[in-house]
Amino acid sequence: MTRILLVDDEAPIRRAVRRFLEHHGFEVGVAENLAEARALAAADPYDLQLVDLRLPDGEGIELLPEFTRSPTVIMTSYASVPSAVNAMKEGAADYIAKPFDHDALLLTLRAALREREARDRLPPKAPDAGTETLSHPGLGLIGDSPAMQRLRDQIRRVAATHSTVLLRGESGTGKELAARALHELSPRAGGPFVAVNCATIPEGLVEAELFGHAQGAYTGAVKARTGLIQSAHGGTLFLDEIGELAPAAQARLLRVLQDGEIRPVGANENQKVDVRLLAATHRDLEGMIEDQAFRADLYYRLRVLELAIPPLRERREDILPLAQHFLEGLAGSGTVPRLTQAARDALEAQDWPGNVRELANALERGWVLCPDGHIAPEHMGLEAPDAGAAGEHPNPAFPTRRKPRGSSLNEYFRQFVQENQDRMTETELARALGISRKTLWERRQRENLPRPRT
Repeated sequence: MTRILLVDDEAPIRRAVRRFLEHHGFEVGVAENLAEARALAAADPYDLQLVDLRLPDGEGIELLPEFTRSPTVIMTSYASVPSAVNAMKEGAADYIAKPFDHDALLLTLRAALREREARDRLPPKAPDAGTETLSHPGLGLIGDSPAMQRLRDQIRRVAATHSTVLLRGESGTGKELAARALHELSPRAGGPFVAVNCATIPEGLVEAELFGHAQGAYTGAVKARTGLIQSAHGGTLFLDEIGELAPAAQARLLRVLQDGEIRPVGANENQKVDVRLLAATHRDLEGMIEDQAFRADLYYRLRVLELAIPPLRERREDILPLAQHFLEGLAGSGTVPRLTQAARDALEAQDWPGNVRELANALERGWVLCPDGHIAPEHMGLEAPDAGAAGEHPNPAFPTRRKPRGSSLNEYFRQFVQENQDRMTETELARALGISRKTLWERRQRENLPRPRT
């Protein structure tokens, strides 16, 4: 059983996170300060540490030099994200901002554990090991379809440059994984990789978070803070969902690309920064330019090189290898569950509008619900292809996610939500669709599909 050490000085958070992790099969030890954490880890080392950044007797990053054999994930309030980025430079595996969604926490922890296991399995890296690194499970670029072979070849060639790259692809295709691969294979691999989801930063904080601020720049700015762009100095900055960036921030980002300079909010002087910018979006930037929602000059600066991440429906031969990869990650050191033939057929028959993220969610659900180590379609919320032809589902307790032939993704979204919203929570709907709750809410508004009042 995987053992996690939870270090947080707030008792309600410790109780809630501990119950959640134990529900998902982890053994959890708890500590409320650095001294207790050191004592517990010395007595019996853990597989992963989940540590709050601010503790009564110091900062969580003080534990990083002592926990080098296992990954450490830092928890922090949103306003301290730059500090968490600095913690990653010191050796933290990842960070998660409070308040966090429990599902996001689970994905973060499992990703850190999988990356550690994958690195432990890797042989020492040879000087010409770029090809092996790209297909290495820790980077997630799994699959031997022609589309993935082309993408890996493009990443291999593009990574050696210092050019800005725009990653295009539908939600859930793995744009951040491709960005991480570009960083790991680049001359900047020894520097920081800072990933920022522009859609999750409150609009009023975008400029301060990206560019930092000077002391006294606004009410509450009691001391100067380093922005995320400066935190990526010497490495790579990945701006996900670049289409969500506010117009004022777009203008300031253009200056970074043109001059390699930033000016923190409230500062009088510019500061030089050395970062390689990677950006990603699933939105139609060209259409946004026509609607004057995105700057044309910034678009052309971002689109020096462009990589298209293929959707899962265009590389169906990768579905089963991906499924095996996810199941091995979920099982950890335990027994890997097996897919029945009906489950394998059902997986390959889906159109997967949520792409790889939706596939991962379906497999996690199957892993949790299968009773005997054999995953059937109904455990994943899928219908077997032959059952779909008859119009019946083998177990009506499980909602199905087959996209009707000939329907658009919007029609599929509307149909799935309308059929299942009476028996699923918003979190369950979002997970089944492979999207976040925020994205589900936004799509409900666009489709004029509010949740019925009960």
